[in-house]
Amino acid sequence: MGFGVFIHRSDSIYDDSPAEQYQFPSQYLRRVEAWVGDWIIYYEPSKVKDTRGYFAMAKVQQVIPDPVKPAMYLALIEAGSYLDFANPVPFNGAGGVVERGVLNDEGQNSGRAQSAVRPISPSDFNRIVDLGLDISEPLLPRVDEIGASSGFQDEQAPFQFEQNRNRVSYIGSRIVRDRIFRRVVLRAYDERCAITGLKLINGGGRAEVSAAHIRPVEANGPDIINNGISLSGTAHWMFDRGLISLSDDLEILISRQVNDLGSVKAFINRTRRALPPRRQLERPHPHFLRWHREHCFKQ
Repeated sequence: MGFGVFIHRSDSIYDDSPAEQYQFPSQYLRRVEAWVGDWIIYYEPSKVKDTRGYFAMAKVQQVIPDPVKPAMYLALIEAGSYLDFANPVPFNGAGGVVERGVLNDEGQNSGRAQSAVRPISPSDFNRIVDLGLDISEPLLPRVDEIGASSGFQDEQAPFQFEQNRNRVSYIGSRIVRDRIFRRVVLRAYDERCAITGLKLINGGGRAEVSAAHIRPVEANGPDIINNGISLSGTAHWMFDRGLISLSDDLEILISRQVNDLGSVKAFINRTRRALPPRRQLERPHPHFLRWHREHCFKQ
């Protein structure tokens, strides 16, 4: 048992799908097998343009031989464990290198920093996770999501880990995961509804949009940016009920069951396509869009 780092880049030549599997050569097999049942952190190298640094975490469920490529293996990710960081963590932070284990005795970067698959100490793991989950700032749900009786207010004190707080319980909390997912998705879409194109900010400075899962959590949809889209309340309601959907190239599809077609056409933005995130790697994945068309969309 232990913690590890998987280097991954969006243009990887490997058959990687961070929320599902990570492909690696046999030289790393013994190392990865030691992490089965435990957590890894994904890292994007600094030489990648607009690098995300340490950008997500996930739990390794199993390691199997790649059924297609000899001498290659797959680390299978436990369903529902993948979590994008609320804030990607740079390799060099305000206090220097955040992964101290890559430094040599002289405090300089060693060859360990170049290893695509490497172990990480519990202290380095906890440091990166704490920074990535942004626990120094509040991650609040909307008032209408929790009910007026809960007592939550916008000025609620930030989350803080207690010394003995179990991070695994925190990471697995549906409320926490939804809050982080909302922050990641809304940042990718600049707090703008992808269907209408509207960016509405309420009197409290909060964006009036939500982070919608394309494939719902209840249907084993992961909390990954490519399974998310920023939607206003009405657009979210229509999307969840299959009255609108998206093609692989983000064309907005309108169900024949819509009773007021003219109003819906006036409701969506003029391009007739969902507005994409700025970064190509954050766009909705065709795999999830296809699932929505096949299982939700009322054609």
